[in-house]
Amino acid sequence: MILNFDQIAETIAPHFKGGEKEMAIRAYADEKNRIMFNRLIPGASVGLHTHEGSSEIIYVLEGSAKVVYDGEELRIEAGQAHYCPDGHGHSLINDTDRDLVFFAVVPQQ
Repeated sequence: MILNFDQIAETIAPHFKGGEKEMAIRAYADEKNRIMFNRLIPGASVGLHTHEGSSEIIYVLEGSAKVVYDGEELRIEAGQAHYCPDGHGHSLINDTDRDLVFFAVVPQQ
């Protein structure tokens, strides 16, 4: 299967997971996975949340951001991945002056 995210309509999610501003999402989901191509504008964030019964992998394609993972602040940049296992909490904050573009996969149970 090939997923062409350019052909998937972009939706805008205001205050995603309680975060600031909005996130642009192009997503594919089935009974096993949610696969997303996302964009956070400068100053936007994904709110702090805990994965219960799932995990998440985030791979940054463009830009850099702050990750808060289990209370620890980390930097992530293009070419790096962040993994949040089941039972852990995280947030993603675009604290730069350019868009953060990233790919995320959340397995479904």
